[in-house]
Amino acid sequence: MGFTLTQKVDFQQHNEEVRRVWDAYWRRQPGRVPTTVSGSIRNLFGNPAINDTGYTFEDFFTRPEAQIRCQLAYQRWVRHNLLCDQEMGTPAHGWQIAIDFQNSYEAGWMGCPLVCHGNDVPDTVEILKDDKRKLYRLKPPDPPWSGTLLARALEFFEVMHSECPQLEFEGRPVLPPGALPGEGTDGPFDLAYKLRGATEVCLDMLDDPGYFHDLMGFITEHIIERIKAIRRWRWQRFPGAADEGQFKRPYGFADDAICLLSAAQYEEFIYPYHCRIVEAFSDGGPTSIHLCGDATRHFRFLRDRLRVMSFDTGFPIDFGALRHELGPDVEIRGGPTVMLLKNGTPAAIREDVRRICASGIMAGGRFILREANNLAPGTPIANVVAFYEAAKEFGQYPPRHDGPP
Repeated sequence: MGFTLTQKVDFQQHNEEVRRVWDAYWRRQPGRVPTTVSGSIRNLFGNPAINDTGYTFEDFFTRPEAQIRCQLAYQRWVRHNLLCDQEMGTPAHGWQIAIDFQNSYEAGWMGCPLVCHGNDVPDTVEILKDDKRKLYRLKPPDPPWSGTLLARALEFFEVMHSECPQLEFEGRPVLPPGALPGEGTDGPFDLAYKLRGATEVCLDMLDDPGYFHDLMGFITEHIIERIKAIRRWRWQRFPGAADEGQFKRPYGFADDAICLLSAAQYEEFIYPYHCRIVEAFSDGGPTSIHLCGDATRHFRFLRDRLRVMSFDTGFPIDFGALRHELGPDVEIRGGPTVMLLKNGTPAAIREDVRRICASGIMAGGRFILREANNLAPGTPIANVVAFYEAAKEFGQYPPRHDGPP
């Protein structure tokens, strides 16, 4: 099993093709389906064959220098091995560093203890699981959020802005982060189950709806306050940002936990809180959403009521049915499951890409093929290559004939 790209790639030629593919896509004149492969830093820590840093996931969460070193190592591996419609090779303008606390930043901000598991992803412990009434005594800390994971994010931000200008990696500058965890949200319902527990919060919804709405109202109010406070902190600390003073912009969010709910439950129990967040931060244009799991029963409602015009999906997805339901103007991102990409044969991956592209999903030219969802550590590079080659084979659009014959 190999984790390095064995075939020689002309990165300049590849990157020129990638620019043409994306330019055609955004002009709504695609020649073929754009294809991406995305994976988090889990791929570094979950695969000893590519982690030469000596750091663990716990180091990554506690030491800013570990975040810098590990992100550089991972980006180098991605840019030289994951063949897809993304820029490859050494970046022309520099290596972009971010602050990455995975999916723990919101619960950690609320005071949930962080538990590390060696080289597995750290996670948080629910603080309302055994005592739901603690909600009424709970007060999120004020800025700068002392003692929370968000306070650590501010510390990392300042350290990275101090150290990155002095760093160089493989002949290119290292660029400090432009944003902080907590400037967006993984979703109020997602945070509710990380505070209360997935089973418990669903039972609350049915057996104690008054408490459930108290919890969701509390979470939503403080998410909005937090996002505004973090942006103000960043603008004051580092003035001159391109987004300075802008709270409303093209907006996207997530809330994976709604895959647990029926369409009626979503509309009654979650939609009002999504409305509040979108109203607070959207500039009124189309929104986007990331939803793992089988959440497609919510998609039409989200399109019609929250103007969601871009869906980043997990699995399972019936691509043809989804395109038929949403129409040709809605962007859909998705593809084969990450476990097929990790454990399947190149032939099986090729067949699944063929099946997806033949489903009708390509109608309208608003489909982006990707792994569904978040590349699994230990995925063989040969399978990624098979995925990309199949996308080029089966993701072709018919030639356009816009003018007279």
